[in-house]
Amino acid sequence: MITVLDVENTVTTRNGKMHLDPFEPDNQLVMVGMLSNDNEVQVTFDHSDIEPTVNGHNLVQKQLDETTLLVCHNASHDLLWLWESGFTYDGSVWDTMLAEYVMLRGIKKPLSLEACAERYNLNTMKQDTLKNYLKQGVSVRDIPHDELSMYLSADIHATYELFEKQHHSLTHGNEGLMSTVEFTNDVCLVLSRIYQNGFCVDKNALDAVRNEFEQEKLNTEKELQNIVHKIMGDTPINLNSPEQLSQVIFSRRVRNKSLWKEQQDPYMSKEDYKEFVRMHTDSIHRTEAVRCPQCEGKGKVRKTKKDGTPYARTSKCDICAGDGYLYRKTKDIAGLKLNPPSPKWFSANGFSTSKQNLEILENAARVKNLTIAVDFLSKVRRLSALDSYLSSFVDGITAYTKHDSKLHVRLLQHRTATGRFSGADPNMQNMPRGKTFPVKKVFVSRFDGGKILEADFAQLEFRAAAFLSQDETAMEEVRNGFDVHSYTAKIITEAGQPTDRQTAKAHTFAPLYGATGFGRTPAEAAYYEHFTEKYRGIARWHTELAREALADRKIRIPSGREYAFPDVVRKFNGTVTNFTQIKNYPVQGFATADIVPLTLIKIHKELQSYKSCIVNTVHDSIVIDVHPNEEKEIIQLIKRINTQLKDLIKDKWCVNFNVPLLLESKIGDNWLDTKDVA
Repeated sequence: MITVLDVENTVTTRNGKMHLDPFEPDNQLVMVGMLSNDNEVQVTFDHSDIEPTVNGHNLVQKQLDETTLLVCHNASHDLLWLWESGFTYDGSVWDTMLAEYVMLRGIKKPLSLEACAERYNLNTMKQDTLKNYLKQGVSVRDIPHDELSMYLSADIHATYELFEKQHHSLTHGNEGLMSTVEFTNDVCLVLSRIYQNGFCVDKNALDAVRNEFEQEKLNTEKELQNIVHKIMGDTPINLNSPEQLSQVIFSRRVRNKSLWKEQQDPYMSKEDYKEFVRMHTDSIHRTEAVRCPQCEGKGKVRKTKKDGTPYARTSKCDICAGDGYLYRKTKDIAGLKLNPPSPKWFSANGFSTSKQNLEILENAARVKNLTIAVDFLSKVRRLSALDSYLSSFVDGITAYTKHDSKLHVRLLQHRTATGRFSGADPNMQNMPRGKTFPVKKVFVSRFDGGKILEADFAQLEFRAAAFLSQDETAMEEVRNGFDVHSYTAKIITEAGQPTDRQTAKAHTFAPLYGATGFGRTPAEAAYYEHFTEKYRGIARWHTELAREALADRKIRIPSGREYAFPDVVRKFNGTVTNFTQIKNYPVQGFATADIVPLTLIKIHKELQSYKSCIVNTVHDSIVIDVHPNEEKEIIQLIKRINTQLKDLIKDKWCVNFNVPLLLESKIGDNWLDTKDVA
């Protein structure tokens, strides 16, 4: 039996954030609406107007027991409320939001029930009742019962109509996507269980990490100001201003911002670009501070009235604008004197200082042995990272960790174009790769004496690309355990830019994702060209993908997942538009939207008889909270699954994955301090 279900619950605002989940002690389940075989049932649990429905829990559970397919819009939310309210449901789900996401084939459109209802022109349109009352600060349980009931009824009827439209489309013309929709819904169930499990946070360790980051931030800011004073002189500089940061780096100031913005063209020729910069900018000179002769360094003066008597209050000095000092230009050019390489670096107030551009400039400065520039740019990038770590991770974890010290990890399947997981509250998918990120140490086991195990796929996206392209060189390297990162470092070093394995990692697989050598140093650009020569099978496959996109306006990968490119055209130079996405989506999609989730489902199923549980998945890894009595068994379980990966893929998609896959495990007292499992 198919049942459409939706829940209404109260919302808590804490730490400036809205919490809609059932893990907040003040949040309550208000109503549950169910629709099946044209029979609509609404059950009230906690409302200020009326008494709870008699035998309400049994009514809902009886319906769930008879249900073979539970249809929801944003099923994870509804499932969490059901499970945490004491209901059981382990059957199949159909999330109309996720189904719509798959059917859009990577094209980003709004996925709310309201947006879907408008797109499909449903008979029942979503109402604004809840939104309007919440804006007024009215609790869900205090919305007039009749209005809340009508709102809930509209939601479940709209969801049912949407389900019927989707199912018809997937059985009449879009049959190839049905398996991906079903798989996505299976993954949704597992991610909901991970959400329910939560990841235990050591709050003392979190405070220590905050202090560590804040102290490093203070030190970095101080070191940057010292460098700025050395290269700019005495004029105060605010590095948080993109305009002033641009001036420090490029040593030029825009004369007229309106003309600069109006006349710039990112596609102008190299000669026109140089002339444009010369005409519209001035060089910046170092300054020396001299005491203002009018206020004598005080910044304020006492003016006199017409009759010669002084005013009671002092005024800001007109000469120095209250600074107390005047800044006299010297003959020396200020700043780092770096050159923005192309007109694509234009910004409204000068030149772009984006994260990518700063990295390009730093690499170029390192090649030229510009020590001060390398020091400054690396510190600017580090300061930006520290700000992000503090706001996105430390503050985010603090805001969303519950009273029982658990952070319930929200993993989202519908945010990225490729199907790769995103996250929220906070988005831990944005954590830096590598084994040194301090925030990971705050995550510990919920069990006394427990451990955190991370099972991580080795070079998964490269192996996926090797399989998809059947590139003989790449496949041979995987089979022989060839260290591709060391090889990358060797190529870049031999091209005149000494580097190490860790630094080279950023370049090794970048061409897989559509990156080119444009904007890179000559040595890095040489590696990007070398990649295409070395992996000719991957290069040929990229050409085939472009042809497929042009011919079919979409790309289909072995799992059945599809990506649409409705506007793709061939350009005058022979390449195609959207080529970066055309190369990137199949690799990232098959690796992290299909293989990782398939493994996640398998591990979750195997853990059902254990106390140990999955608590997160980030990038290509799966994180398990291991009970102390189950450590050896869980390690053996992962080793066993490691030998079954190819069979899992073959059983699921009838694909012979003829490239070795490797799931490596490490375990420790927290998520950071882990050691490889022998």
